[in-house]
Amino acid sequence: MTTSGPALIEMTGVEKRFGTTRALRGVDLALNAGECLGLVGRNGAGKSTVVSILSGLAEPDAGEIRFAGAPAPRTSDVTRWREWIATVYQHSMIVGDLSVAENVFLGNTAPVVNWRELRARTRDIMRDLGFDIAPEAQCRKLGVEQLQIVEIARALARGARCVLLDEPTAALERGAASRLFERVRQLTAGGVAVLYISHHLEEVFEICERVEVLRDGEMVLTAPTRELASDDLVAAMVGGVQVKAAAAGHRRSVAAGPAAGDGPTPAGSQPDTAILTVRDLTADSPTGRLSRVSLDVRAGEIVGVTGLLSAGVATIGRAIASAEPYTGGEVRLRGTLVPPGRRDAAQHVGIGYIPEDRRAEGFVAHLGVAENATMTIMDRLSGRLGLMRPGRRDAAAAPITDRLSLVSSGPGQPVEELSGGNQQKVTVARTLAHDPSLIVAITPTRGVDVASKALLLDALAGAASNGGAGVLLCSDELSDLVICDRVIVLVRGEVFAEFTEPPFDRDELIVATEGIARTAHGTTEEAAQ
Repeated sequence: MTTSGPALIEMTGVEKRFGTTRALRGVDLALNAGECLGLVGRNGAGKSTVVSILSGLAEPDAGEIRFAGAPAPRTSDVTRWREWIATVYQHSMIVGDLSVAENVFLGNTAPVVNWRELRARTRDIMRDLGFDIAPEAQCRKLGVEQLQIVEIARALARGARCVLLDEPTAALERGAASRLFERVRQLTAGGVAVLYISHHLEEVFEICERVEVLRDGEMVLTAPTRELASDDLVAAMVGGVQVKAAAAGHRRSVAAGPAAGDGPTPAGSQPDTAILTVRDLTADSPTGRLSRVSLDVRAGEIVGVTGLLSAGVATIGRAIASAEPYTGGEVRLRGTLVPPGRRDAAQHVGIGYIPEDRRAEGFVAHLGVAENATMTIMDRLSGRLGLMRPGRRDAAAAPITDRLSLVSSGPGQPVEELSGGNQQKVTVARTLAHDPSLIVAITPTRGVDVASKALLLDALAGAASNGGAGVLLCSDELSDLVICDRVIVLVRGEVFAEFTEPPFDRDELIVATEGIARTAHGTTEEAAQ
């Protein structure tokens, strides 16, 4: 890390208000050339505001931004600003109708474009990153992981002196994330500064030399990562608020029926009878293929599905929830065939759905909190003439949003104004509102803070243990699987392993997701390609 001279990027005493909300309170941040600095904090702590200001999208109300000791250029001077800082945002900024090469160099080309050179330069960047995405490919046809890679390539193509990475691995499998880390190390070795923003604390410890913690708009901790433990960061983030273990006391194994001492079976549940039966499910999707996958979920049981992102983890959840069609096999809920690709029909028979991309499928951004949270039960709340009374709607939403500790200015606040964690709580509230028999949740805690993660997992576990719902939890984030009774591992679209005795060993799960089976002698064998 280069530390001689002034910091490459520096914020001093920065204040920012949005209406009556004080988003940043005298924030100081210094990022040196050749350094990877971690920035962590709960949802709503002010991280997004820091990114907006450093990206030149927002002006601070007070304080100063300096680049290499000199005042930063005006935010209206976009060209000069981009020479200093490039940003990879948590939510995709890709233009779907353009090719990969066009997106990588969007806004960074001469009036006359040499298309052959543009594609060649894109191919070189992808090769340097260790990714294989054709420059000619139309971005609309790419999966979530590939779109995130294009975002990263675009930031690096600008040759900026500083790169802001906002949750860059949220859609990357572990192998791709490791390649990204290597690229970050190459960048910092070359003198580029990197600000790394993530809810995954293990990533911060792996890639960052220093870390700064934001809480309620204030910078409360700055220290080298080698001097800290995960508990130190969590304590700084939550400010002494005790965060209970997710779903503690809810989890119970029902894979072989209720064991002695497990307590009463939830009302209405049938622990020995599968409510969801999936047979020979086959699909070919941008999120990963499936090949003749079969599984069951019982009432009151939480079944996890995990694997590398390209293994089909999201695909199986979307197919079962009828969010996308499949090419073979069948899905039945309590014996009723669920029509493929008919989300409305799946909801009607009792399948709740928490999507992977909350912004695209989880809520209607310009509508209020209560309107979104009750969207699945509008028929129950409407009067004789089909009219909705706002008071009745708000009253119906309140118990669910309160249970999730959703923070908003009121039931009418547009969801687009909420932090990412609170937007996810709205998505989960909408699903829980109609008491589904089966909940399909795809990476339900992605991009949320530690406390929100615990609340969301606790809500899913409560739906199973108290309400008797079956839960299919599809996630490549192993920490989500703490609430599961069983975990199924997919490798290249096929069932590779099943773990039936919680708590599950993290190392064993990682080995299995890589397609490696342990033999009786403790050695490992890689699955056939």
